[in-house]
Amino acid sequence: MAGKHPVLEAMKAGRSINKIFISNQAQRHLVQPIMEEAKARGIVVQQVEKSKLDRLVPDMQHQGVVAQAAAVAYVEVDELLARAAERGEAPLIVLLDELEDPHNLGSVLRTADCTGVHGVIVPKRRSAGLTAVVAKTSAGAVEYVPVARVANLVQTMEKLKAAGLWIAGADVGAKEGFYETDLTGPLAIVIGNEGQGLSRLVRERCDFILSLPMAGQINSLNASVAAGVILYEVVRQRQQEAKKRGVLQASSTSDHA
Repeated sequence: MAGKHPVLEAMKAGRSINKIFISNQAQRHLVQPIMEEAKARGIVVQQVEKSKLDRLVPDMQHQGVVAQAAAVAYVEVDELLARAAERGEAPLIVLLDELEDPHNLGSVLRTADCTGVHGVIVPKRRSAGLTAVVAKTSAGAVEYVPVARVANLVQTMEKLKAAGLWIAGADVGAKEGFYETDLTGPLAIVIGNEGQGLSRLVRERCDFILSLPMAGQINSLNASVAAGVILYEVVRQRQQEAKKRGVLQASSTSDHA
């Protein structure tokens, strides 16, 4: 795990960290919060040459901070549904259909955290996993958004349907725009592969397909951007629905007064 923010968030989330390496060239005021948090949690901090950090996490922007941490544990799909139930919220889950770029996965996790998603589901094969690159790109969100890894995405979709969720696939060329679709109920959103979109079997199992309006010359959006646009429309609709319920409840109380 590398980077000031991911390491700090990992500690705050209670992640098991063995040791933290900090570059002896790092500006003290920038790494001070990490050193203080590590001291409070009894985590060993060692100052080393920048070259050692480069060897520990090659091809990563470590910002002078690297942590030896226990791997993020995957969870079961049932735990994602239980998380929604504990919050008293309609389930909102994101499924990634063979999303292979770890930067895209990290970005999706970051947006998922911001929009209150109860969890993300990825297939075991042909999919990015929870790597150090994902943790870095997610800006710490990997510590807060549970991820389930499943052997068969189609079977998992059927399981979610049985639990009362609607399955919405995000794809280019769909006839129905997503602004006109009710997204306030129990929902799972499927985002396709960076190049191929949704696979045939996954697309066939979706209850409906959402498309984003396209006005430019490029006929598709980056997978993580598409996920962000759709998730924030879900947030907007759910907030409006909550306001309506609040107004109706207040009106009902007033009538009985």
